[in-house]
Amino acid sequence: MKKIALAGNPNVGKSTVFNALTGLHQHTGNWAGKTVSNTSGYFKYNNIDYQIYDLPGTYSLIAHSKEEEVARDFICFEEYDLVIIVCDAVCLERNLNLVLQTLEITDKVIVCVNLMDEAKKKKIRIDLDKLTNILGVPVVATSARNKDGLDQLLDNLETKQFNPLKIEYDSQLEDAVASILPYLEGKTKNLNYRWVAINLINYDEKLYQKITSYLGYDLLNDELIQEKLILIKKKLKRELYVENLINKAEIIAKEVVTYEDFKYDRRNRQIDKIVTSKLFSLPIMLSLLMLIFWITIKGANYPSDLLFNMFNYIEQHLLRFLVYLSAPDWLIGVLMSGIYRVLTWVIAVMLPPMAIFFPLFTLLEDLGFLPRIAFNLDRAFKKCCACGKQALTMCMGFGCNAVGVSGARIIDSPRERLIAILTNVFVPCNGRFPTMITIITIFFIGVKSSNTFLSVVILTSVILLGIMLTFLISLILSKTILKGVPSSFTLELPPYRKPKVGQVIIRSIFDRTVFVLGRAIIVAIPAGLIIWLLGNLYINDISLLNHIAIFLDPFAKMIGLDGVILIAFILGFPANEIVIPIMLMAYMSTGQLIEFESLEGLRQILVANGWTITTAICVLIFSLCHFPCSTTCMTIKKETGSLKWTVLAFLIPTVTGIFLCFIIKQLSFLF
Repeated sequence: MKKIALAGNPNVGKSTVFNALTGLHQHTGNWAGKTVSNTSGYFKYNNIDYQIYDLPGTYSLIAHSKEEEVARDFICFEEYDLVIIVCDAVCLERNLNLVLQTLEITDKVIVCVNLMDEAKKKKIRIDLDKLTNILGVPVVATSARNKDGLDQLLDNLETKQFNPLKIEYDSQLEDAVASILPYLEGKTKNLNYRWVAINLINYDEKLYQKITSYLGYDLLNDELIQEKLILIKKKLKRELYVENLINKAEIIAKEVVTYEDFKYDRRNRQIDKIVTSKLFSLPIMLSLLMLIFWITIKGANYPSDLLFNMFNYIEQHLLRFLVYLSAPDWLIGVLMSGIYRVLTWVIAVMLPPMAIFFPLFTLLEDLGFLPRIAFNLDRAFKKCCACGKQALTMCMGFGCNAVGVSGARIIDSPRERLIAILTNVFVPCNGRFPTMITIITIFFIGVKSSNTFLSVVILTSVILLGIMLTFLISLILSKTILKGVPSSFTLELPPYRKPKVGQVIIRSIFDRTVFVLGRAIIVAIPAGLIIWLLGNLYINDISLLNHIAIFLDPFAKMIGLDGVILIAFILGFPANEIVIPIMLMAYMSTGQLIEFESLEGLRQILVANGWTITTAICVLIFSLCHFPCSTTCMTIKKETGSLKWTVLAFLIPTVTGIFLCFIIKQLSFLF
């Protein structure tokens, strides 16, 4: 089986090429750094089996982030038969930098110039034959979304005509490389020793550690190499290598690219003048956010009811079956009132809003709007000594905080990555929306009101508070335990593209909805067992659940809640969707989760148990600011590799929520 590496800049359609070749449907997000790990697939052509690796998008082999390190390490140190580098026909000059760097490492390269349909629309012509002659490797034109040119790409997989361009640098740099080469011969294994010489001159500590690990030998222990490098670095500036590559890419692009219309991107620029302007950017972002929430809230109610009715129907038949089998009451309680009831509740409440929210969110990705959000919020994050890319991880958190934490890999600086991870929970995920919407409807809108717009406005205001807290906590962390100055970063603003709705729906369902729902199902099963046991084991005619609630009540009252509310949030640690059902279970001493027949009925139960407007506000605030769910905590532990940061991620939002609720409770005494 032959091994192929598929590399390229972000947003060039690399994953689309991968999908077309393998038949797999990987996520092709329209912003930098979406793919953060290697994904492999298989295909067969001309009776030859191929394994192809979809590498993370990278602008250069001089890595600045985790995903770029993954791509660099694969190209530089793994064994493979061929590298296919996917380039954007609209921005060929920028893409050639990676091509030239890869040609220094291996001669088995095919250049795939993708998005030729976009280039044609913008009247950009590329002389592919001339580019082939210059680079000395096959160059193939494709439009992967339409599967145009893929046959030609496949035909070139077995080509033997490789005569790669030998890159000639500035005379100073060439002399410096020539002076080191004699000392490297026989010491670099399979690595191109000219490339090793360049990287010794353009020293990068992480890359050098990789080279040393690969060789099993520290080249800098060689005194002659050290002496040469000391002399070279006194004469050469470190950026000379990068400048040489950029100049070479510019020269090649000028020879092969022709623009019939130099204003080809005028429409994008005109739109960006509005979307990224100081005056309109914030209102546009808020309007889109409110629109997505309105559609989600409005559209999720009916399918949720259908799911509840379906699960109730199934439950009746399962109960009859267990009775028929003469199952003991405790087993029926554990299986049906405990595990089944919690599991189906999570699915019925969680699935409909996710099935609506994630496709809408993915449409924004495909449209190219998410990078504009990062651009618009970059200045605010910079003032907090954080990174503008945190805006992207924050957006991911709306669907699932665990996804947002994983997405923090796109942030280069370890310090800023930690800030993004520790503050991601201040953005409410899909699991917290049902509780928030229910409280807003009952206490602020009115159960008989159909004013969904006002509900959306209040929900958006709560979310804006979460965003403000993200800025504030990021600033506090930057000035205390994570001190530092904000780093600069390059963020590509991809062209606006018409989303492919069918692919968006498939991707959002399989990549996000199924993943998050699967996570919720896994944790809901043991949660159902624990909740049932607490509700059905009694001491002095009081359930363990209510004993714990009574114990917590004095502290909970200080922060505007009560013991039942607090234990409901604690038991909702596996899945936030079950917070309100646990409250009802404790208030009504039912021993099992129950579905409230109407919002009016729920309101009466809550009011009868001492709820006021102050209680409702504190529950909203605590829903926004409390510990991450179990899956998010596990993800934080995995991403940071540290129990300390995981505990801190648990404590920061919880302490913030307790403090805010305490202030609100004290203010309620004054008014």
